Amino acid sequence: MKRSGINVLLGATALSMAAGLAGAAEFDGITLQAKLIGGQQYEALYARIAEWEAATGATVEVISKKNHFELDKEFKSDLAAGTLGWCVGSNHSSFASQYPSLYTDLTPYLSEETMAGFVPANMAASKIGDALVMLPRAQFDVSALYYLKDIYEDEANKAAYKEKTGKDLTPPDTWEDVKEQAIFFTDAPNFYGTQYAGKDEAIVGRFYEMVVAEGGQLFNEDWSPAFNSDAGARALQWFVDLYEAGAVPPGTTSYLWDDLGQGFASGTIALNLDWPGWAGFFNGTDSSKAAGNVGVKVQPAGSSGARTGWSGHHGFSVTESCEHKEAAASLVDWLTNEDSQKLESAAGPLPTRTAVWEHVVASAEGDAYRTEVLQAFQAAASHAFPAPQTPYWIEATNLIYPELQAAILGDKSVEDALQTAADAVDELMQEEGVY
Repeated sequence: MKRSGINVLLGATALSMAAGLAGAAEFDGITLQAKLIGGQQYEALYARIAEWEAATGATVEVISKKNHFELDKEFKSDLAAGTLGWCVGSNHSSFASQYPSLYTDLTPYLSEETMAGFVPANMAASKIGDALVMLPRAQFDVSALYYLKDIYEDEANKAAYKEKTGKDLTPPDTWEDVKEQAIFFTDAPNFYGTQYAGKDEAIVGRFYEMVVAEGGQLFNEDWSPAFNSDAGARALQWFVDLYEAGAVPPGTTSYLWDDLGQGFASGTIALNLDWPGWAGFFNGTDSSKAAGNVGVKVQPAGSSGARTGWSGHHGFSVTESCEHKEAAASLVDWLTNEDSQKLESAAGPLPTRTAVWEHVVASAEGDAYRTEVLQAFQAAASHAFPAPQTPYWIEATNLIYPELQAAILGDKSVEDALQTAADAVDELMQEEGVY
């Protein structure tokens, strides 16, 4: 780039930063401690923290960087111990309702223009009551189906699948077809048909959306458990059948999101239901052996005709105990502004700002893979539904997931596992006075 081009770019960047951080010079000398979600797909955004520091004079000390499950445990420990000296934390719409006293209402620290720039549904899901407890980042999550294209183009595969099933071999549109194809493609231990997260909230979320796709629900309107049902049994049996057939890696019951991402990127998994944030990683020549061979389509449907669609979004929050709320809110604003969301969404994640959605659509023109990703996840988003909006969601998942694991591993029958889980959740809800 010519020097004049560099000067223009730097000038534009400085103006953009000044516009987004007006009045921020008073933060000189302030240090903010932060607890952030970790993972390779988030690191590009965190590089922008240095820009905010340079513009404001403040310093950010990241004192914890873990996945949301580990952060959840840490936050609860901090609340119990009263060790809340830190200011900024990663948050998620599935976890936020557990912390009604942890985070401050951001509304007094943000302009009306800033708040109006977000997709209204994302902002509504970022509140507890009337309090805006987090600002959404460009990490709106709903899962679509990634697959390796070459296995569907292979003539020998087509012929063998046709002979075995009487069906044409095409990327699946139902979860029954996913199971059938996953078993067909598996050549263990070198290649597996699919995989799934097998512990914590992750497996319960996948089970939840599968129950919905099977025509059921996880909870009744009074928050009593509803998953011990025919739909729940069909949903859990799907996971069990794949494990028993050896069509998933044997360690799948210990997998979380990073394990799944690395697994599909290894080129040894045929079908992978996963989040939009992995799209760029999966097709990156430096990060993935599947690069150039990745297809993406809308998530499959269950026997009811409904598609899976468990969804949520990431965000950043400011603690109620923070001594420097204005500085912390400025950092949160910076990490979720248009430039930040354009940066994150360039790798595949779905934005939560209206203008950035328009930018993503325009920038995908001429890029076949990004266009395919965008179309798949736009379709996926139309089937999205949130995690159950109860403050006891995570506590309930902690009771449910060991029973799901027990059924998958063959230690319990599907019926016994669902009954035990339902009894435990019922007891939890009654003890908490929910009904």
